[in-house]
Order: sequence, then C-alpha cells, then structure tokens
Amino acid sequence: MSATSPQQMFAMLNALVQPWNDAVADPATAQQQVLARLLQIYAQTDYGKQHRAAQINTIDEYRRQFPITDYNFYKPLIQRVMAGEVNLLLNEPPIGWAITRGTTQGESKFIPMTPTDLKMRVSASRAMVNYVLQTKRFDLFQGVNLNLNFPSVVGKVQVGERAVEYGYSSGIYTKYVSASTPIRSAPTQDEIDALGGGKSQRDWDARFELAYEKCRNENVTLVGGVAPTTVLFGSYLRRKHHVYPKDLWKTQIMTLGSVPGINTRYQPALHALYGPATIREIYGATEGMFGQQRDDKRAWTPNYDLFLFEVDTRSGIKMLYEMRAGEMGSLVVSTPILARYKIGDLIRAYAPPYFRCIGRDRWYMPIVYAWEEFQSLNVGRL
Repeated sequence: MSATSPQQMFAMLNALVQPWNDAVADPATAQQQVLARLLQIYAQTDYGKQHRAAQINTIDEYRRQFPITDYNFYKPLIQRVMAGEVNLLLNEPPIGWAITRGTTQGESKFIPMTPTDLKMRVSASRAMVNYVLQTKRFDLFQGVNLNLNFPSVVGKVQVGERAVEYGYSSGIYTKYVSASTPIRSAPTQDEIDALGGGKSQRDWDARFELAYEKCRNENVTLVGGVAPTTVLFGSYLRRKHHVYPKDLWKTQIMTLGSVPGINTRYQPALHALYGPATIREIYGATEGMFGQQRDDKRAWTPNYDLFLFEVDTRSGIKMLYEMRAGEMGSLVVSTPILARYKIGDLIRAYAPPYFRCIGRDRWYMPIVYAWEEFQSLNVGRL
C-alpha cells in the first residue's frame, strides 16, 4: 500500500474499514447479505448440499436445515477433508491449516483455511486502521510492528496427495495482515517460523531475544499479538536486558487478543511495561477474526459484513445484534467453512454495537467475570 499524500492515505485506509462501519450501522441488512454469500459457498460443498443450502433464502430456513454444531461434530468431517475429501466442507482447495494453542479434550484443533477465508482474516488490521483514521497519526506507519506472535508454520499435514502447511492462527494473521497494510512487522513471520514451533521456556526465550535484536534500534509504534505473550516479553526484557519496553520505544497502540479482560485486567501490566499506549482489543479465534475494538469504548464491535453471528441465550437462539444490553449467551458463528458453529465463548452485550467475550461457556463464568470486573473497578463500564 502506498500513497503520496495524507489525503490519499486517508482515502485508502477508509476503504478498508468502510464496509465494517456500514454493516455496524445496519446489521440486519448486512447479516442477510452475509447469509446469502455463505449459502452460495455451502451449496458447492457436500455438507451444504446435504442440508439443501441452495434452497434456503431466510435465516429461519437456515436454522431449520442446518443444526448448531461444535468442534466434536466437525472433527471427523475435517479428518475426511485431510484424507482427500476436500469438497465435503470446502468449495476451494485448502491453502493452509490453523491450529489452536490450547486444547480440545487434550489435543489441538485443526481448522482448514481457504483463499476466501484467509482474505477475511486480515480484518485484524481494522482496529489499527481505525485508530489512525480517528487520530490522524499517520506517523504510525513510519515505525514497525513488534511481532511477538506464534509461528505461522509448524509442520505439514497431508490433504489427499498434497502436503499443506499448518501453524498458529496469530502468526498466520500477522503474516498476511503485514502484507496488506502499510506497516512492517519485525521480526518477520518467516524469521519467527525459522525458530520452530516449540512451546518451552527456551523456545520462547529464543523468540523474545530475536524480537529484541530485531527491534531494539527500531521505532516500534505498534505492538500486535497475544496479550499474555506481550506481558511475558516485557518481563523477559527486564530480566535479561534490565530494561522495560517503554525505555526502548514510544509505542502508540497495542492491538491484542486471545484472552478476556485486555482493557481491564491486563491494562495495568501493559501500561507499566510499555507506557501509556492506546489499547485496542481484537476478538478472534482459530476459526476466524470476528471483531475489533473501534474506538475508546473498551469492547469490540462485530465484523457483521464478514461472518454470520447468532447467540444461544436463556430466551433462545437470536441474532447477535438482537441482544439486549447486559444479556449473555453462547456465540454461534457461520464462516465460509463452518456452518452454525458454537465456538464455546460466552458473550456479554453492552449498548449497541459493543460486546465483550467474558470467557469460555461455563456455568460459573459470569461469576468469575463479575468478580474480576469488581476487582479492577470496571463493573458495567465501557
């Protein structure tokens, strides 16, 4: 991306977020358009044909024909895709696989990625782009993004007769977002990938040392990635090099994800280590990039123009945008690959269009969330 004037830069950046803003302004229309696009994709797959995707026109019909699912449901289908039955779930050949850092019953989840799916994942840049548009801080692009993400390539899986790479979603996001936005990441994702996919303390020390060596003389204006890893890197610099990140850089913004409470529980540690940088929360998962914080309100706004969002509440299944402020429910997403997929996250609605993921969908999570909000003096506040 290049521009010769601030006006041109503004126009180019605005084009990246305008579809998001338009969808937030009219989520009902946007979600109907998303449903139509997804059904066209599903109609090209064996799973979609089984559920008569081509004959569906409304959300009610969609709900009748497609059941709510979870990873345990999809796991054997994904294994068949790996064995070569690509058309079972995909309308395009997979170009990669994202794996989870956590576990599902003791093992990582594997989620295939298609070209269409990958284009949607670069929406992770929207939080940063919106910040620049709001503040006019175009000088952010004169610096670099401190890249503390997991490897985007860990190994290969056999898909029929093809070997396809797999890696962690945070690294994959960074690799492709960096190629589509006007800021350079350091270390590069290829340099991180070269260190391997290990999870030990030694592996992380090697990644952190690489980040220090590549960035210590750079102008780090952006820090993006996983919030706990960002805190650990700050602690590593203090332990190994006797400096804090704020001693080395004047970071403008931190776009972070992976855990609840980034703007509340994690904020004191982040500011102590990195200084008073703006924090913008990203809500994403291995299955997709579902929302970003778009202003100073400490909650994220859904990508209504990209994914279909339903939620399972006490009063039944409804669209995410239909939730009342204070209501909670278990999120159900539809992506180009996964139809009506219960992701396992508990969502709390604030005044439209703001939401928070408060944790995994467990009976005790609202109690934990309330206690953490009380401890951080953030009860009910955006």
